[in-house]
Amino acid sequence: MALKIVFLLLLFSFQSRLSLSDQTNSMESVPDLQKSMYMVVDGYPCVRLVNLSGEIGCSNPGRDKVVAPIVKYKDTKELGQPSAILLSMDDVQGFFSRVSNDSSFARNVGGVLVESGIEIQNKLKGFSPAQKFPQAEFAPYHNTSYEWNPIGNGDMWKSYNFPVFLLSESSTSTLQEVTMKNEKTEKAYTTNVAEFDLVMQTTKVGTHDSESCLKEETCLPLGGYSVWSAVPPINSSSSNQSKPIIITVASMDAASFFRDKSLGADSPISGVISLLAAVDALSRVDGLDDLNKQLVFLVFTGEAWGYLGSRRFLLELDQQSDAVRGLNSTLVELVMEIGSTGKGFSQGNKTFFAHTEVSSGANEALDALKLAQESLKSEGVTISTANSSNPGIPPSSLMAFLRKNSSTSGIVLEDFDSIFVNKFYHSHLDDSSNINSSAIVAAASLVARTLYILASNNKDLTSSAISTISVNASLVEELISCMLDCNPGLSCELVKSYISSTNTCPSHYVGVVLGEPSSTPYPSQVDDVSRFLWNFLADRTSIPKGNTSVCSHDCGKNGGMCIRAETDGKGVCVISTTRYVPAYSTRLKFDSGTWKVLPPNSTDPMGMLDPVWTESNWNTIGLRVYTVQDPAYDRLVLLGGVAVTVLSYFAIVLTRAYITKALKQD
Repeated sequence: MALKIVFLLLLFSFQSRLSLSDQTNSMESVPDLQKSMYMVVDGYPCVRLVNLSGEIGCSNPGRDKVVAPIVKYKDTKELGQPSAILLSMDDVQGFFSRVSNDSSFARNVGGVLVESGIEIQNKLKGFSPAQKFPQAEFAPYHNTSYEWNPIGNGDMWKSYNFPVFLLSESSTSTLQEVTMKNEKTEKAYTTNVAEFDLVMQTTKVGTHDSESCLKEETCLPLGGYSVWSAVPPINSSSSNQSKPIIITVASMDAASFFRDKSLGADSPISGVISLLAAVDALSRVDGLDDLNKQLVFLVFTGEAWGYLGSRRFLLELDQQSDAVRGLNSTLVELVMEIGSTGKGFSQGNKTFFAHTEVSSGANEALDALKLAQESLKSEGVTISTANSSNPGIPPSSLMAFLRKNSSTSGIVLEDFDSIFVNKFYHSHLDDSSNINSSAIVAAASLVARTLYILASNNKDLTSSAISTISVNASLVEELISCMLDCNPGLSCELVKSYISSTNTCPSHYVGVVLGEPSSTPYPSQVDDVSRFLWNFLADRTSIPKGNTSVCSHDCGKNGGMCIRAETDGKGVCVISTTRYVPAYSTRLKFDSGTWKVLPPNSTDPMGMLDPVWTESNWNTIGLRVYTVQDPAYDRLVLLGGVAVTVLSYFAIVLTRAYITKALKQD
């Protein structure tokens, strides 16, 4: 019997060593152990944004991480404890409406995980967390109750004291499985929890408005760099600059409930792609130096947040800063804005609408658009004047120009008439599947030909002459894949030929201003998209400098500039008028390394309305899932351990007493 016991002990010892050896081979370090315990989840956070009067967006409620069991919203009528809620896109609007109206329910929302999927757009009738009249306070007319965006629910403009993440597609399926396990093991002693690390510095320190958070340095101003370029290049050293200026405008920044998932395919990136394709088409036209008018192409950033880019540009123009050297505001004859163009396709026809304020310059632009339309009739392109019952122009950068000078002649080209046709305006669902490339090609053709007609000032232009201006459809397709998809994204050959991008997946959120604003910023201070646009526009609007193509120390002389320098460290020297313009609030000043809020100026009516948007700082943002034991089970194990210890003690005492007694008897 004793031999059997010894054999069993040796066998157990051998198996234990073998098991320990296997574990050692599979877990060779602490990170390996952490990987086996914790599952890091890919997602896109909703972050905290702050303005002069308060805050919007999401944050952990305090200084610590939030840990909560994961439950599915459809299966949860009431929450008995703080929970991490897995939410389908179908339920998002209803959920946030309930949070706003049911405080007892909201109190137990520990965090929110929003599912994503490939076919969600087809299932939803629409989803727009923006307002029904985006940025109505900046409108140059009084009817600000008009609903340009009828399906807008305004959810992204509210403040939530719990973390919210949009899950990636792979993480969505993983979390669905985890939630099902929780449901099946509801009465078991373990549960799967989500750990949210979304601690915002403004919440941590208690700086809940822009002025206080800038002072305490717990936030940074929203902003970046707009880009403008002239065709042909402007000789800024010459005092004889009398050509009327036609400015063509588009906006490059999008907004979304989720910071890093702001694609804005239709609104506004389709307009940017139309502008780039139009510039490319015009660059192949001979005789641009002989145009009677100066063409200027301008891509703003920060427009989704109080028209930061356009308002800052107009201020720089007033101050005649280096950023706008060569431009004269008194010579601006027309502002043509390319808005959303990606959905201007219906039943084989490409239809666009011209929104305008009545003026002689706008009427001339309408006539030119009609002439350009005639030259594109065979391609099914039509342009219509927007409904006269509209209160005025739709939300656009032109609003800033009109608020600055109400006599500005302007026109906005859109793919809608009276209400947005984009059902996913300012939503993460406004991606490349929401637009049609042929509509963008048609809009670019319309814009390029219209600008040539206006700049030529030649009444004898024929349709056949205009028809020689053609848009490269392949370029449009390439720009869509570069600017709106992760594959290839910003690692596409076109972008790689100009810059070394820091990210592959594009996001068109404006970001924050890093360092002191400058018209000649360091590349590290400028985001990938702005740097790409600067290089692309400089290339397409330029002429080679001399017989050499490699940049040298004297490249900057006589209007020269160095493009493609990031790709090989050498670059190409060309003559071009392409510049960065800082884009940030006109109520802010960078002084001695810190940002200061300036008092309101009565001479700047839009500045008086400026909310001064900033973004909270943070240390890390993370989301992970792991399994924990039920506290009641932990207490039971503790009680069991105590009981075993007590019983063992008594057993030892009794055994000792028995043995002592037996020995005395012997």
